[in-house]
Amino acid sequence: MNYQIELRHLLYFKVLAEELHFRRAAEKLFIAQPGLSRQIKQLESYGVTLFERNKRNVQMTEAGIYLFQEVKELFRHLDQIETQLQSFANGKISTLKLGFIGSAVQTILPELLVNLKQQQPDIELSLHELANETQLDLLEKKELDLGFVRLSETPPGLHSLPIHTEHFSLVLPNDHPLLKSPQPSLDALKDESFILFSKNYSHSYYDLVMSIFSDHKFIPKVTLRTVNALTIFNMVAQGLGVAIVPSSLKNGYHVDVTFLELNTLPQRTTLSLVWNAQNRNPGIPLVTQIITSQVKKGYNTSNRGNEA
Repeated sequence: MNYQIELRHLLYFKVLAEELHFRRAAEKLFIAQPGLSRQIKQLESYGVTLFERNKRNVQMTEAGIYLFQEVKELFRHLDQIETQLQSFANGKISTLKLGFIGSAVQTILPELLVNLKQQQPDIELSLHELANETQLDLLEKKELDLGFVRLSETPPGLHSLPIHTEHFSLVLPNDHPLLKSPQPSLDALKDESFILFSKNYSHSYYDLVMSIFSDHKFIPKVTLRTVNALTIFNMVAQGLGVAIVPSSLKNGYHVDVTFLELNTLPQRTTLSLVWNAQNRNPGIPLVTQIITSQVKKGYNTSNRGNEA
């Protein structure tokens, strides 16, 4: 006999899949262990085994693992619905979770926040400074609504809106000999130590920077990798190396280093707004509309003053 699947069946399954122990799962659900077993058997009445169990342990089958992934996504969506309903009940238009990298703080993010608050004073915002790769992962899981990232191509399932494309700058100690050269060139830095943003921060960004060195036919000696711009600038100021960063990062920091713009290089880096195409948060269209308006107005970060 097949039972009609109800939300409680899926909830019981989810907790058991997380615990892999009938007694602990039953206690967490505040039900008797035989009742939990009965609910799982009703799910398995469709002819598929979800758990392999014996006296010592419980393991999910391949079908169980598949269902667990789908159920987690279902409950994430239900949580989002609950959050949005609470927002409406409290008079808020939306609740938004925004991810960003540090250069967005130096550039477009403050203006966006001002415009958002002007148009929707009661909107609830949650801001998270995160590396590119972390943002993309959370966006795919719909645990983040929007992200400001640097990437060369948009992953499947995500939409992107390019915001600002800029060139790179070389970061040097104030007393570096290269600053006395009438025509500074990267070729003179082949023997220098470099301090760069970590590859784990963004694979595509890291590869783009490395292509600069490839064009100049040398492999840099990288002595330090980090995801924080201020750390890079402080290390450069201490004479521990030189760095290459997006030019917009010269704004907003008070560190004793000198920036040389590499505006003759073909490499450019683009800051983009990214979101999940399947995320139906009503605040996403509002943000994209505001950003699009800012870009159309000729938004330029070059005249504005920890992570790239």
